[in-house]
Amino acid sequence: MSSSPKPVIVGGGISGLSAAYYLGKAGITPTVVEREPRLGGVITTEVVDGCVIEGGPDSFLAAKPAALELIGELGLAGEVIASNDDRRVTYILKGGRLVPLPDGLMMMVPTKVLPVAASSLLGWGTKIKMGLEYFRKPGEGSGRDRSVADFVREHYGQETVDYLAEPLLAGVYGGDPDRLSIVSTLPRFAEMEERYGSLTRGVLAARRQSANGGGGALFKTLKGGLGQLVEALRPFVPNVRQGEADALRAGGVRVDGQWVEASHIVLACPAPAAAKLVSSLDARLAELLAGIEYASSMTVAFGYRREELRHPLNGFGFLVPKRERRSLVACTWVGTKFPFRVPDTHAVLRCFAQDGAEVEALHDDLQRIMGFQARPAFTRVSRWPRSMAQYTVGHGARIQEIRERLKAHPWLHLAGNAYEGIGIPDCIRLGREAAHRIATR
Repeated sequence: MSSSPKPVIVGGGISGLSAAYYLGKAGITPTVVEREPRLGGVITTEVVDGCVIEGGPDSFLAAKPAALELIGELGLAGEVIASNDDRRVTYILKGGRLVPLPDGLMMMVPTKVLPVAASSLLGWGTKIKMGLEYFRKPGEGSGRDRSVADFVREHYGQETVDYLAEPLLAGVYGGDPDRLSIVSTLPRFAEMEERYGSLTRGVLAARRQSANGGGGALFKTLKGGLGQLVEALRPFVPNVRQGEADALRAGGVRVDGQWVEASHIVLACPAPAAAKLVSSLDARLAELLAGIEYASSMTVAFGYRREELRHPLNGFGFLVPKRERRSLVACTWVGTKFPFRVPDTHAVLRCFAQDGAEVEALHDDLQRIMGFQARPAFTRVSRWPRSMAQYTVGHGARIQEIRERLKAHPWLHLAGNAYEGIGIPDCIRLGREAAHRIATR
């Protein structure tokens, strides 16, 4: 007599691996279907000349607990390191010069008067508008969804969009503030507007409320790179089937033309791939999933002998606004941002760009912006086509309808960065929630 079918998870990135791990904790061993020859998705770590090189994300937000909880369960708590926040300075390229972000900024929200007033990053018209924003009251329009650009423009003006919101969002989301939804991309700011009217007052109130909570570093990661997390999960995922999932139905997934029985199916793949899989099951659900946009990206790590790179690297790196941009979007000075990543003999500059940028053009940008002539001792390129989900205006309504459609298919679950957060903690949380729903049904 054959055993009853087990869950099948389509996608072996961090969302799918987390779902598999938490199902395993509940005594259920799923099959993970992954088309690539390795697990981990965009998480990939390499060590070159003693330098820890991340091909995808290099850290996660410490304030969201799911990642640290999983890391603790896997016995990696002793490997967690924090960013060197005592050296945390981020620069913005303006007029060909690297200008430090003024102290007290929370993304584009000013919380200290004097540093903003003294900064050359913004003009006096913008600085006055920022000061007056403090007195803004909740009013009509608060809480409504609109683009991040419209939202920031209403509060702080166009210059703040151009030199703060746009480069920050391009560096983190690979996105366009004229299209991204404020409610879905930056929900905390939307909530502050609804409650306080003024974002500045909202941020100050939030800091007072958390003053007794300790605080700590904004970003955390693992000493040997986030690939450690994937390697630690691998033993808990014994059933991996390499292949392409090309269809599904209640009770099974077709992989490379062969049906695999499944009690539940977790789609932990990008939304366009999920849309194709559900197209014959639910046309409207497929349409909703296909409507989630994605951006492509690439990271290029340039490694140098430290004595040849004559730059102090006095900060976390810099962002390049669209108004100043050629090919380079952002650059992280890895050895300054995190301990243990780069030996004293080397320096690593990790660049972000739209996929398709020429590596030599990126290096030319680096030399021009930072003012050095050194050539890299090594270069590592990672390309991520259509990997960054874009939460455009109306995303929240789309996700709500997706949830409603899923009620008709209680055996079908979604996880990944397309839905309720693009970061590693959100992906882990959604994988865990999918596992919990399966285990309790």
